[in-house]
Amino acid sequence: MISMNLLAPNNIRRCALVVSVLLILQGCTTSPPTRPDDVCSIFSEKKGWHKAAVAGEKKWGASMHIPMAFMYQESLFRSKAKPRRKKLWGFIPWRRLSSAYGYAQAIDGTWRQYQTSTGQYWRVRHEFADATDFIQWYVNEAVRVNNISPTDARNLYLNYHEGTAGYARKTYQSKPWLIVAADNVQRRYQRYSTQYEQCGKSLRPGFFGRLMGW
Repeated sequence: MISMNLLAPNNIRRCALVVSVLLILQGCTTSPPTRPDDVCSIFSEKKGWHKAAVAGEKKWGASMHIPMAFMYQESLFRSKAKPRRKKLWGFIPWRRLSSAYGYAQAIDGTWRQYQTSTGQYWRVRHEFADATDFIQWYVNEAVRVNNISPTDARNLYLNYHEGTAGYARKTYQSKPWLIVAADNVQRRYQRYSTQYEQCGKSLRPGFFGRLMGW
């Protein structure tokens, strides 16, 4: 039986407020796109992602499909993705394999380096726009340091995974699984690029949208 106190007007208003807050918080949670294999579907579903991807491309110069292919490979577009935990004695969850976090799976040290280099200390790894900007920044470093083409998704990903110094030492050559992953990134980059040719114009804002900064 429901207590009559719960049905009092003040209590009803409080309950309604709590429910509203919970719904708002739930709505703020960013879920992965429903069709991650189709960049047109991703950008149609996530309008803000398209704006951020275009902004990153204009700012840093590399194709927007480079970060998109990296994030698919790294986190499958999960905003708060983390590496799996080690197992203590084979069955007790223990420390995670690394500090990688977010869409781009950026580790703590590299993320701090990015923030210091750009002066953008407010950036966070679980925001799509920030993860996109981070990857573009790292790609720019790989292009500059190792003379990689900004369209060479395969070798850019190897730089991303091994670091520019590790790539120069060819540390990836002893990691067959990483070579496979880099090949997958290259194919996804090409796939996204081809798909975008069919939908890019329809996704970009018209004159009024550009005027309003959309």
